[in-house]
Amino acid sequence: MRNDTKSAGIAAASILAKVSRDALMRTLDTCQPGYRFADHKGYPVRGHDAALAQLDACAVQRRSFGPVRAVLGLPPLPP
Repeated sequence: MRNDTKSAGIAAASILAKVSRDALMRTLDTCQPGYRFADHKGYPVRGHDAALAQLDACAVQRRSFGPVRAVLGLPPLPP
């Protein structure tokens, strides 16, 4: 269920979280060029998978994300 449609406070928090994450991803893009963090803002996209294959994983990438685990040679997480 989309709780942000039921509460203005939840909707505002959701917007603030997205704006903050987008700003962080733009900053990470300047620190870790090549991964295109500013373009995909943390969402899995085909270009990000290509960057992982070419550049390997960097320190800021979540180790719980399947493609990052794969490039690092880590086993998949249990469902």
